[in-house]
Amino acid sequence: MSEHHEATETVETVAGSEVVEIAGTTVLRLPAEGTVIGGEGDAMDLIGDAMGRDATWVVVPAARLGGDFFRLSTRVAGGIVQKFVNYRIGLAVTGDISEHVAASSALRDFVVESNRGNQLWFLADAGEFDARLARA
Repeated sequence: MSEHHEATETVETVAGSEVVEIAGTTVLRLPAEGTVIGGEGDAMDLIGDAMGRDATWVVVPAARLGGDFFRLSTRVAGGIVQKFVNYRIGLAVTGDISEHVAASSALRDFVVESNRGNQLWFLADAGEFDARLARA
């Protein structure tokens, strides 16, 4: 078992997603491969899945988010994030988003502000998420 998952316990795996327990928090982790999460309807499907499994956080690889998510002018990110806020489910985006951030100072500011809070995090990988959640 890798070092960053020592504090986790896999509860179940369904269709490539896994539900894990991290420091007493139930987390739904999506695999890198799968349908693109492109809007609020997709967000609601994820939220329903998370709620059905008693997860209070969802970890989504950046590759699963459509390009419009990272272009803030499209308002896709705002719509998706607002759904998670409304249902009090945390959202963590993992993976390399450096190209998107380099192309947009607004996105860079959004990422910095989001990472200061407790609802939306942009992190390098699942290990960084596990460590941050364990500290929270």
